[in-house]
Amino acid sequence: MTTVLLADDQPMQRFGFRMLLESQDDMRVVGEAGNGTEAVHLVARHAPDVVLMDIRMPGLDGIEATRRIIASGASTRVLIVTTFDLDAHAYDGLRAGASGFLVKDALPEELLAGIRAVAAGDAVVAPSLTRRLLDAYVHHLPAVPGSSPAAADPRIAALTEREREMLTVIGQGWSNTEIATRFHLAESTVKTHVTRILAKTGARDRVQAVILAYDTRLVTPV
Repeated sequence: MTTVLLADDQPMQRFGFRMLLESQDDMRVVGEAGNGTEAVHLVARHAPDVVLMDIRMPGLDGIEATRRIIASGASTRVLIVTTFDLDAHAYDGLRAGASGFLVKDALPEELLAGIRAVAAGDAVVAPSLTRRLLDAYVHHLPAVPGSSPAAADPRIAALTEREREMLTVIGQGWSNTEIATRFHLAESTVKTHVTRILAKTGARDRVQAVILAYDTRLVTPV
């Protein structure tokens, strides 16, 4: 059973989400929040598997609420609901620690599949779309002095040479199939490497691994 918290300041939107989710045998809504502060408190109380998080809410918005939930060390994963797939709000949500985002006009089956994927530890946003998003909004990041900032980062230093190569192509938006072809490996072997990369770097999922590749300048905007 996947437990879900709904965070949206529109009661009718929450009602629609609740009706959809509770029609599923494997999902249960454990609470509703009308703002970010309520969402943070309800996560602490109920420890849901997934928070379906709106961005624009009164008081504490969805971005800051996501940041606080992730910083608390909760195992809860956040799925941002945004209006457009490539906008600054989606970018900020991912950088705050969200495991993905969906647009509000997504089909019901897309929303359900997204929640199940996030609950299972997968990222909802395709790596290629994550890269397009970061390319569009990453330019405000401060320049890192030195020619090889990744080498000084302990998260990167912990990786083997092959794992570092794989993190680089993950950051470039490559799928497991494409990585397997490039490195002449079985796809199951690639999945094992990805799991180890996430564990060593502390990245919660593939989306956060892409962000790490940008932050350490393994990948730069095109």
